[in-house]
Formats: sequence, C-alpha cells, structure tokens
Amino acid sequence: MSVPLQSAANPLAIAGTFATFAVFLSITAFIAARNVLGDVPVRNAFLVGPVPAAISILVATFAESDPVLFGGLFVALVLDGVAIAYVYGESRKLSAYITLIHFVVSVILGTIVFGIWALATSAPA
Repeated sequence: MSVPLQSAANPLAIAGTFATFAVFLSITAFIAARNVLGDVPVRNAFLVGPVPAAISILVATFAESDPVLFGGLFVALVLDGVAIAYVYGESRKLSAYITLIHFVVSVILGTIVFGIWALATSAPA
C-alpha cells in the first residue's frame, strides 16, 4: 500500500483545486465547441468543464498506482464526450470530434500556462 504525500488533505484546498480546474476546462470546452460548432453559448461550457475536473480530482485523490492514471484519463474523456453530447445535443461522431479538440486545446493551453508559471516562479528575486 502506498502512502499519500499528505496524510490529511485540506477540503478547502481540494475544493479550490477542483474549482480552478473546472473553470480552466470550461474555458477550453468553450474554445473547442466554438471552433467546431460556431457560435455557442458560454454557459454550456460551464456544464461540461466540471465533469472531467471531478474525475481527475477523484483519480488523483484515490489512485493507488500509476496504471489507474490512464484509466482515469480514459474515463474522463468518455464522460467529457457524454457531457458534450448531452449539453450541445450533437451526434456521437461530432461529440467525439469536439472532445478530441477539447483534449488538444486543454493540453496546449495547459502547457503554455504551466510554462509561463514555471518561468515566473523561477525568476531571480
């Protein structure tokens, strides 16, 4: 049995992490849907973003080993596609395409934001 890095997680920190990640994923969901579907309401994206955010928080909190990580990613992508299909009312094929674009935009934007954050925090004082 592996021991987590923190013995007692602060619920406020978990809620803040979830909220921040949900907003980030909502923004990238809006970008993806807008690029594929055209003019879409922003509020729909705020229904999509919390779904993969919740899965990632649950996997990060309760995962015992690394192979669960890839299972969690698969579950997050599938539920993201289901949420996109439900919220936007599109076919499975188009929803899968929007989900792919959402994943790509999230990875690219996340890499850029993390890079900027890493450069800013490593700057000499």
